[in-house]
Amino acid sequence: MIHFLQGDLIRNVQDVNSAGSYLPVIIQLLFVAGMIGSLMILTHMLGPKRKTADKLATFASGIASHGEAREPMAIKYFLVAILFVLFDVEVIFFYPYAVNFKALGWSGFWAVLMFVGFFLSGFIYVIKKGALQWED
Repeated sequence: MIHFLQGDLIRNVQDVNSAGSYLPVIIQLLFVAGMIGSLMILTHMLGPKRKTADKLATFASGIASHGEAREPMAIKYFLVAILFVLFDVEVIFFYPYAVNFKALGWSGFWAVLMFVGFFLSGFIYVIKKGALQWED
């Protein structure tokens, strides 16, 4: 009796993993793709087509654009952004320690202290290299 039930169970598991069980998902994906395509075509056919100079002009938050978009930018902006992400991610690692500081005990404390030491040495290196000085 148990052998018969095991064979029936194996047959049911194989039925679930067959390609036919994915048919509803495939139909739904085809329906969604058709709907998106038809709506995009419909909006382009029925929408207004008035291209004026004002509509084709570059808009930057209400400020009239000036200069070329391909001008070189100071690397300081990117450096500050990368440093912000680096030190912001450091703070995220403190959350698990703050939640489990009693369970981690002294070994957790020393590990977090070492972690802070590594980032503090990196921060001191960044300051000594002058990465945060904006005078040019």
